[in-house]
Amino acid sequence: MEIHLNRVDYIQVGVTSQKTMKLLPALGKKATQKVAVADHDGIITCFGMKKGEAVPVFKTLPGQKIAKLDLGGAAGTPQEKIFVCSGSQVRGFTRKGKQFLTFEANLTESINAMHVSGADLFVCASYIYNHYCDCKDQDYYLSGDKINDITCFSSENLTRFIPVLACQDRVLRVLQGSELSYDIEVPGPPSVLELYNKDGGQEILYGTTDGKIGLVQIGEASAATKWEIDNDKKKGGILCIDTYDIVGDGVNDILVGRDDGTVEVYGFDSASEPTLRFEHVLSESITSIQGGCVGKESYDEVLTATYTGWVTGLTTEPQKAEAGPGDEVRMSKEIQTKVEALRTELEQLQVKVLQGREQYQQTSQSSTAVSAVPVFSINDKFTLCQDDASYSLTLEVQTAIDNLLLQSDVPIDLLDVDKNSAVVSFSECDSEQPNGNFLLATYRCQANTTRLELKVRSIEGQYGTLQAYITPRLQPKTCQVRQYQIKPLSLHQRTHSIDQERPMNRLSLVGQFSFAEIHSWVVFCLPEVPEKTPAGENIAFFFHNTFLGTQLEATYCKGEGHFKSDNISTISILSDVLSKEATKRKINLNISYDINDESVSYTLKMIHPKLEYQLLLARKVQLIDALKELQVHEGTADFLIPEYRNILDQSTNLLEEYKKQPAHLERLYGMITDLFIDKFKFKGQNVKSKVSSLLEILDNYELNSLLDFFNEA
Repeated sequence: MEIHLNRVDYIQVGVTSQKTMKLLPALGKKATQKVAVADHDGIITCFGMKKGEAVPVFKTLPGQKIAKLDLGGAAGTPQEKIFVCSGSQVRGFTRKGKQFLTFEANLTESINAMHVSGADLFVCASYIYNHYCDCKDQDYYLSGDKINDITCFSSENLTRFIPVLACQDRVLRVLQGSELSYDIEVPGPPSVLELYNKDGGQEILYGTTDGKIGLVQIGEASAATKWEIDNDKKKGGILCIDTYDIVGDGVNDILVGRDDGTVEVYGFDSASEPTLRFEHVLSESITSIQGGCVGKESYDEVLTATYTGWVTGLTTEPQKAEAGPGDEVRMSKEIQTKVEALRTELEQLQVKVLQGREQYQQTSQSSTAVSAVPVFSINDKFTLCQDDASYSLTLEVQTAIDNLLLQSDVPIDLLDVDKNSAVVSFSECDSEQPNGNFLLATYRCQANTTRLELKVRSIEGQYGTLQAYITPRLQPKTCQVRQYQIKPLSLHQRTHSIDQERPMNRLSLVGQFSFAEIHSWVVFCLPEVPEKTPAGENIAFFFHNTFLGTQLEATYCKGEGHFKSDNISTISILSDVLSKEATKRKINLNISYDINDESVSYTLKMIHPKLEYQLLLARKVQLIDALKELQVHEGTADFLIPEYRNILDQSTNLLEEYKKQPAHLERLYGMITDLFIDKFKFKGQNVKSKVSSLLEILDNYELNSLLDFFNEA
C-alpha cells in the first residue's frame, strides 16, 4: 500500500544539530500539535499552525549552541516538558516557555547525547555516560569508544532502567547500573537509536552512518536482531528515526531521515518485514524527524528539520483541493489572499536587502571602517566506504557554496559521484618539490548548492593531509579550511573478529614506551581507533582491508606491541611508520619479524578475481570503439560473434563502470609490485631490478605464472 504525501514548508530557524526537534503531545483528540525546535544560536522556538500560518508559542533568548532536545515529564503524565543541553548544562522548559530547571552536569566535555525519563536524566559526552535521578548522581560508565547516541527503556518485565549506548566501534553497549551488561555487534557505526514502541517494550531501532537500519530485541542478559535493512542503493547515512502510524493500518511505521536529504517511510508487509512505502528527497541533511499532526486537524504528517533550520512537513492533506460548483469563488479568494501575503512579504524582504546593501557600502567606505569576516557553519564528514574502498567527503554549508578547492600532499584519486553536479577542473601539480602537491582540484558549484559530496581513494603506505577550502556565496569573500588525515593504513576498517586460520605474518616491538605512546602510534596509522587511550593495561583491535579483504590484528600494552596480518605489505608499512614515530620521540625499538611465505600466495589468490575482472573490463572497453566502427560500416552487428554483440549491447554500462573506477588496474598492479618487493625486503634482498619482468607477466596475466615468478625470484 503506497502513500502520497505533499510537502509544506513551515518556518526556518538557525542551523540545527541531530535530534533537536520534537512534537509536543496534542491537548485534544483531533487537535494539532505544537513543534519545539532548537538551534546553534541557542534559541528554542515553539510554534503551532493557525489558518495555514506558523504562530509562535514562545521563543527563548540566544545562548550557547544546543546539541540535543528531548521531551519528558512525570511518569504517567503527558511528556510535554522540553529539555535541552548546551555544553555541560541541561535546562528544562514548560510547554509555554517558562524555565523551571537549570542543571550543571559538571562534565569536562560537552554533552552530545541525552535521554529524559520521569525524574531520570541520562547524558553522554564523547566517552562518558552519566545517570542522574532528581539531579543527583546515580551511575557512571567510561566507554571504550565514542558514544554517538543513547536511549533507555523500562518495561513491566524489567525491574530497572536499561540504558543502551550507540558506540562508534559498531557496537551497542547495554548497561546495568555503572557496569557493562553485554554488547551487541551491528553492521556499521550506529549514529542514532530510537525506541520502536514509545509506550513500552524492549525493541530498539538503530541507524548507522553507512545507511543501514535494524531492529534489536533487548533482554536482561542478551539481545536478538529481529531484522536489518541494507543500504543497497548507496543512500546517505541515518541521522534520525521515529515511529508513527502514518499509513493508518494500526501498526507503527518507521520514519527515517538521512544525511543526503532522503526522507523514507517503511511499513510492514504481511510477514512483518519492513518495506519502503514512501521516499522524498530534500536538498539538505535531515537532522530530526517526527510523525504527528501539525498543519491541519485529522491530517497526519511526517515533520522534518534540516541542517539549515527548515522545518518542513510531508502531509497527507491534499494540496490541490477538489472544488465543488459553489466553492470556486471561495477557493480562489483563499488562494488570492495567500499569494498577496507572500508578495507583500517578498517586497518587504527586497527593501530590507537594499537597505542592508546601502548600509554596508557606507560603513565599508567610511574612515572608521573595520573589516568583518562573515561567520558560517560547515557540517563535514570524511568516512571510509566499505563497498568500494573509497573515502566519502561530504560538505554542507548553511548558505550556497560558490567554489571548493581540494589540495592533497599525497597521491589520491577522485572518483565520480552521480549526485555531484559541480564542474571540476584540475591544476598542474609539482609533487617533486618539498611539501609539493599531488592534487589541486577546483569544484565550481551551481547556484543554491549547499551540499557537496566527493569520493577519493588513497594508496596505503602513502600518508599525509587532504585539505578542503570552502568559499560560500557571501560578501565580503571569505573561506574556511578543513583538514582530513590520510593515514598509512587508510583502507583498513575496524571489525570484531578475524579468521585465525589464515597464514599470518607477525611484527613484534619491544621498547621503553608507555601504553599511551604506542596507542597514539596506532591512532596515527589506522582509522577508526578511538583517540582516547583505552582503560586497562592492554588492548586488541581487529581490522580488515576494504580493498583487498586482507586482515590485521593489533595487540599491545606498555613496552610491547604485536601485529599480525596475512598481507606482508601491511606489516612492512607498519614497521616503517612505527620506527619513524619511535625515532621522533628518541625511543629505541627492538623489532622482530616472523614472515610466513604461504601468506604471499594466499594474498595473490585473494587479488586474483579482482585483477581478472579489471583486466577483462579494460579489454572490453578497448574493443568498444572498433566494434562500433564495424557496426556503422556494415550497417548491422548481426555478423559479430555473440561475445562481441554483448560488448556492444553493454557498452554504455561498461564505459560508465570503467570511468567510475579510474586507475583501478594500476592500483592492483601497484599492490602486487609492493607485495613482491616487501617479500624479498624481509629476506634482505633488493629485487627492484626484476619489477619490469613482473609487469610483463601482469600484462599477460595468468595466476600460476605469477605464483611461479614470486617463488622463483
